[in-house]
Parts: sequence; structure tokens; C-alpha cells
Amino acid sequence: MMAASQSLPIGGHPNDVDRKRIERALRSRQRYLYVRPTVVPAAGGYRIESPCCSRNVDREGGVVDVALIQFSQGTWRLFRKDHVQGVWELHGAFGRLSDLLDLLNVDADRQFWQ
Repeated sequence: MMAASQSLPIGGHPNDVDRKRIERALRSRQRYLYVRPTVVPAAGGYRIESPCCSRNVDREGGVVDVALIQFSQGTWRLFRKDHVQGVWELHGAFGRLSDLLDLLNVDADRQFWQ
């Protein structure tokens, strides 16, 4: 969580309003319920990171990137991290943030919560 002194501006991206919406939505995720993900500002959006409990990505259980969310020209884009290559890959584009978060929270194919 960000301290009050690190508040983001309202409007544009990243901003506190959407960051808090994302944090709230992540409480409904279906994977890794025993860890506490963090939503941090990123260029044009938000990066979600979380301790790696499965040890699939980080054998030490360190903090790993889960997803990158960017907003531009009325479209929300969701990226997944290819941890082997160390790059973000576009997973999909959405008209509504809630639709993107629904997919991220279910993550049936474990593309994000690895």
C-alpha cells in the first residue's frame, strides 16, 4: 500500500481512485488468497506484484510481477509477465476496468497468478 505522502493525482493514469478500485477488486481473486498483492504506479497505469507462494517463478518466494494494467484512448490493456524472458506480453484489451479485473481474478489458465 502507498503512504498518504505518496498519493497519486486524481485523473490521468495512474491515479488513486483506480488504484484503490484495483486493490479492492483483487480481494475477490480465486488464486493465492493467502498473500497480499500490491498495486504500484507504472507508466500509464498500474503494476500488480505479489509474494510468490507457489515457488514456480521465484524459488525463494520473493515478490514477483503478476500483471500490468495500462489505460490509453478509452481502452484498458492487461499484460502478463513472461518471467523466463523478462518481458510483458499483451493478454487482452477491455472497454471496462471491471471486465479486465474479472478475468484477472479468475485466471483459469494461471497466466497471471503463477
